[in-house]
Amino acid sequence: MSEGAASAGSDSQVRGGPQTDLATMLASLQVDVREGEYVFVSAARSRSLPLELAHASVVEDEGLTCVLRREDADARGLGYDFVAAWLSLRVHSALQAVGLTAAVSRALAERGIACNVLAGFHHDHLLVPVDRREEAVRALHGLRGEGAAGGV
Repeated sequence: MSEGAASAGSDSQVRGGPQTDLATMLASLQVDVREGEYVFVSAARSRSLPLELAHASVVEDEGLTCVLRREDADARGLGYDFVAAWLSLRVHSALQAVGLTAAVSRALAERGIACNVLAGFHHDHLLVPVDRREEAVRALHGLRGEGAAGGV
């Protein structure tokens, strides 16, 4: 997620642009759930993976990692071991915002929910165990009260 140096009180915060104030981000936090189940697959050569089906990808020293819909991985015989629900945080956090990742991670960790984070330009995305999806959403929505109370 968007971690880095914060600049409090910018005009873009007031006008609905990217947010840097943690209390504001948490108070307005919405969570969208993407349909389907998602898996991480990896290959030493990118030609081994269907990049056109990737919802996210990361190039690592060991090879390419892609996040695919489970049915796409199954149809191609690609191995995986973690089946996830995809949650998108509907708060436009600035890339330099501080604390959102920590707050989200804490809320999920307190409940023993694994979380893999992907940062996009406009939103942050969380891949959590598919069988804990609803619990994760409730935990994240609980953060709104912390933001409104300034208890972050």
